[in-house]
Amino acid sequence: MTNIRFEAVKTAMGRKPEADRPVPAHNEKVKDYFASDVFTRERMKEYIAEEVLEQLFDDVDNGRTIHREIAGSVAIGMRKWAMDHGATHFTHWFQPLTGGTAEKHDAFFALDKNGALLEEFSGEALYQQEPDASSFPSGGIRNTFEARGYSAWDPSSPVFLIGDTLCIPTVFVAYTGEALDYKTPLIRSTAALCHAAREVCGYFDKQVKHVHANLGWEQEYFLVDEALYNARPDLVMTGRTLMGHISAKNQQLEDHYFGAIPARVLAFMRELEYEALKAGIPIRTRHNEVAPNQFEMAPIYEDVNLANDHNLLIMSIMERVAQRHHFRVLLHEKPFAGVNGSGKHCNWSMQTNTGINLLAPGKNPYQNLQFITFLVNVLMAVYKHNGLLKASIASATNEHRLGANEAPPAIISVFLGKQISEVLDKLEHAKAEEAIIINAKKEMKLGVANIPEILLDNTDRNRTSPFAFTGNRFEFRAVGSSANCGAAMLALNAAVAEQLMNFKAEVDCRIEKGEAKERVLFDVIKRYIVECKSIRFDGNGYSDEWKAEAARRGLDCETSAPLMIDRYLAPSSIEMFRKTGVLSEAELNSRSEVKWETYSKKVQIESRVMGDLVVNHVLPAAKRYQTMLLQNVLAVKQVFSEDETALLNEMDYSIIRQIESHSGAILEGVEKMTEARHNANRQPDERSKAIAYHDTVLPLMAEIRAHADELEMIVDDELWTLVKYRELQFVH
Repeated sequence: MTNIRFEAVKTAMGRKPEADRPVPAHNEKVKDYFASDVFTRERMKEYIAEEVLEQLFDDVDNGRTIHREIAGSVAIGMRKWAMDHGATHFTHWFQPLTGGTAEKHDAFFALDKNGALLEEFSGEALYQQEPDASSFPSGGIRNTFEARGYSAWDPSSPVFLIGDTLCIPTVFVAYTGEALDYKTPLIRSTAALCHAAREVCGYFDKQVKHVHANLGWEQEYFLVDEALYNARPDLVMTGRTLMGHISAKNQQLEDHYFGAIPARVLAFMRELEYEALKAGIPIRTRHNEVAPNQFEMAPIYEDVNLANDHNLLIMSIMERVAQRHHFRVLLHEKPFAGVNGSGKHCNWSMQTNTGINLLAPGKNPYQNLQFITFLVNVLMAVYKHNGLLKASIASATNEHRLGANEAPPAIISVFLGKQISEVLDKLEHAKAEEAIIINAKKEMKLGVANIPEILLDNTDRNRTSPFAFTGNRFEFRAVGSSANCGAAMLALNAAVAEQLMNFKAEVDCRIEKGEAKERVLFDVIKRYIVECKSIRFDGNGYSDEWKAEAARRGLDCETSAPLMIDRYLAPSSIEMFRKTGVLSEAELNSRSEVKWETYSKKVQIESRVMGDLVVNHVLPAAKRYQTMLLQNVLAVKQVFSEDETALLNEMDYSIIRQIESHSGAILEGVEKMTEARHNANRQPDERSKAIAYHDTVLPLMAEIRAHADELEMIVDDELWTLVKYRELQFVH
């Protein structure tokens, strides 16, 4: 009988790097093809009238609604450009609460009253469409008999081509107005943050008219040969291995991280970067990650809305390019037990229209006061909403990664580094009279002996911190590799916006009463430093001591993803999202419902797949091997004496008993797991169901896996049909 595992490994071992894939010519420069598939502002000038563009750019840059008349003129030029580049269809490209993207393609033509074919793409088609809202997760906002929803053009994110289709980034909302996507509240959150940050900047620089949030994501992923992937039903159905004994060699030698990129992988990366750059995604970095067959890419930072669009786009490009190289991309946060999982580190900062990074230390004391002001307000926001930020990254997939020995713990804390921590400690204990010195140029100096010069590289790096200051930005490291960055970024934007609003209100109130602005700023900042001190932690976030310390500090230490999601509906979260206008209470309820439902469904699918695997792969292989051993015992008895037989069969008897023990435990576990799943499905609401899946189904899956992994090490290698870790992780 042919062993599908051996055939898959043989196929994978024979792969060679792809040499004829579409990559730039030897002398072709990036600038020659960067954003060639994007309808950029420069290209718009070739296809759209100047007066229309002036109005469009002015509306986009100032956050105003685009008039439908303008949309009509833009649509004509957009269609012409797209068709000049081979497009035949267009689609509204949006981000439903599935976590991925969605698109429905329509052709660039219509029929006139005589049945003649007309090329057509109207302003109305650009401006909005009506996807079936009841077919996407809505958390009860839309039902099957309430199907209408709208996708509406987001002109702040440029349209782009994928193959023969013009893709138009859009928001997605219900007929009743609620957001059914990630983009809508992300845009709302950036608007709230922009307004609040601009108001606070007024204390320091009246030239600041606009502030925007920047995002630079680092995308980690695994590559697996497609033959090996197809021979693992759990990878195909769930994105992770539900069983598999850890390889004797994995990442313990630390020889893969930043190592030489394998030739076949490098061929994939080259084509991926080429396709990404054509789509306007400024990919700059590529390297091996820590675990075998794990890699990372990262772009130059961009506006958070555009960066999020680009991250979703690159994930779909990765899938297409990988298959052309006979790879499959694994974006699951923990596809392999025992080695590092994958995250999506989100580097976040705020920048003004004057070119100032508000989270970068300044060149003079006055700018450093501005830096400290925004830094401390971010600390306050994270302190007040640390549970909510954790809820924003909670999922069934990321739950396997958080708290493991390579990932941030399921506790949100902030790493600042020695120098910044010392600055805040000095300010905490300084007296206002000692700390504030105003010179003739009205520049302010802070600190007992003035704030020292703060350099950009003012921190060490702490890989155990989920929210780390890295010199001129914060790195939210807890976001999962398969997640939509928007979920975390909209929560962070909104939390900081609310905090800045509160700060501004308090400072203004005291200034109106006659207090000096500089003294009030120092006073309030000093109090904030003391109030949020418990969120600061520069030590080892993986340690058990930190978990105990975090609990003593009153931080949210919940480790169950379904219970983490509760924080969306905490009174402080509801009020914060209401105050900033980012999410209504109805929208928060719907997102919580979707998260709970998605959690249950993912664990349910994994449980079913695991049942199939042990029944159809693991147990048959174990029984075949056990039968071979039993036959050997009988044969030995026929040939050797009773004393010799006892000695010769001792090892066989031991293995036979082990196989029987593990097989029996698996069968019993599958029965219990099935019953636990049925009980979970009978729960009265999505929250209770998710909790039941977490508390009753997942533990049984872990028990079944433990026995299956033991059998893998016992059963004859030639009989084992599932591709093993040593093959999945080391065949390039």
